Amino acid sequence: MITKVLMPKLSEAMETGKVIKWLKREGDPVKGGDVIVEIETDKANVEIEAFGGGVLRKIVVGEGGQVPVGEMIGVIADPADDIGKVAAAAPTSSAPAPLPAMESYKSVPATNMVVPMSAVPATAPGRDGRVKASPLARKVAAQSGVDLRLLQGTGPGGRIVRRDVESAAAPAPARPAALAAARPQFVIPPRTEAEFEDKPLSSMRAIIAKRMPLSKGPVPHFYVTSEVSMDRAWALRIELNLLEGQPKVSLTDRVIKACALGLLKNPGVNAQLQGQGIRVFHRAHIGIAVALDEGLITPVLRDCDAKPLVQIAVEARDLAERARGGKLRVSELSGATFSISNLGMYDVEEFSAIINPPEGAILAVGSVLEKPVAEGGQLRVGRRMKMTISCDHRVMDGAMGARFLQDVKRLLEEPLRLLV
Repeated sequence: MITKVLMPKLSEAMETGKVIKWLKREGDPVKGGDVIVEIETDKANVEIEAFGGGVLRKIVVGEGGQVPVGEMIGVIADPADDIGKVAAAAPTSSAPAPLPAMESYKSVPATNMVVPMSAVPATAPGRDGRVKASPLARKVAAQSGVDLRLLQGTGPGGRIVRRDVESAAAPAPARPAALAAARPQFVIPPRTEAEFEDKPLSSMRAIIAKRMPLSKGPVPHFYVTSEVSMDRAWALRIELNLLEGQPKVSLTDRVIKACALGLLKNPGVNAQLQGQGIRVFHRAHIGIAVALDEGLITPVLRDCDAKPLVQIAVEARDLAERARGGKLRVSELSGATFSISNLGMYDVEEFSAIINPPEGAILAVGSVLEKPVAEGGQLRVGRRMKMTISCDHRVMDGAMGARFLQDVKRLLEEPLRLLV
C-alpha cells in the first residue's frame, strides 16, 4: 500500500509549510503513528505522524524545502510497491528567496548564522530511536553545547524542554556573599566585519507581516488605560505559593481569570465583527501571547470563565511551554474570543497591543511597580500595574471598554473573588 505524506494545513492562515527536519531516512521502516518529520508552520514547529506503515521510500521535499499545503513531501510504501508514478507527480520545493545583496558591503560570515536544526547533536536512542526533546530544546542545546543524552526531561511524558537545557547550561549558583557583591553583567557581542545581515522571513514572521496590516489598517483601534492596585493580589500570591503541593499561580493567571469573568459581565467586549453583524460569545476562550525567537504566537486557553484559578495556572503554564517547544495541537492555535499580552516581565510599564483579527479586543499588561501612593492624606509605597485595552471601534465604544476594564480592576484589587 502506498501512502502519500502531505504538507498538512495546521492553522486557518497557513498557506505553505517548511520541512525543518526528517526524523526518518529513506529506507527506514515506518509504523502508523510514528513521528517522521518536523514542519514549520506560520505559528509553530509541529511533529507530523505517519498515517500508514511500510518503508519511507522517498523524501520528496528535503530539509529547508517549502511547499503549499496539500502537496506531497514524502512517500511511504511496501518495499515491493512501484512508486514511480506517485513520485513523478511530486511538487518542486522552494526555499525563501534571498534578499537582494548590496555589492558595496561584505557578506556575513557563516559563523554568524543561526545553527540549523540539522546541526543538533545525535542523542541516545529511546523507544522510538531518539531522545524525546522539543525542537526548541534541541536548538538551545546545539547553541550551548549541552548533551541531551545527559538530561532528565521535565516536560509532558518526560520530554526534554527548553528549561531543562537552560538549567544544565547555567553556571552553578553563587554563594550568598559573592552574589551580594556581584554586579549585573551587560555582555556586548563581538563586533563583526559585516555591515549588515540579510535574513529571510521565517514562516511565522511572514504571516505576521501579512496579517498585521490587515489589523492595524482596516480595524479602527481605540485604547483605554487603567492603573490597578496590586497590593492585596501580590500578598495573596506570595501566601498561596508558599503552600506545599499547591500549583504556583502567577499574576498573569489572575489577569486571565479576571478577564474571563469580566467578559461574562460585559459580553459586548467578547465579540467580533462578522460580515454585517456582530457575533457575541458566551464563553471566554482567551489567547495568551507567548514570545518566541521567531515571533509572537497566541495559543488559546478555552472556557476560562468556567475553570478555577489553579486549573488556569496549570493549563496556562503547560500551554506556554508547549508553545515554546512547538508542540501545540491544531485546536489550540485558533478560536480565541479575547487575547492578553503581558510584557511586565520585561520591565515595561505600559504599552498598547494590536488586535488579532477577527477578535474585537486585546488587553496589554505592564509591570507591577512600587510607587508612591497618596491615601487619606498620607503618602506610602504601593504596588501598581497598568492595563490598556485595545478595542475595535466597529464592535464596541469607549464606555463599553472602560466598564470592562473597571470590572477587571475590581476583581484584581479584591483577589479573593478570583478563588471562588
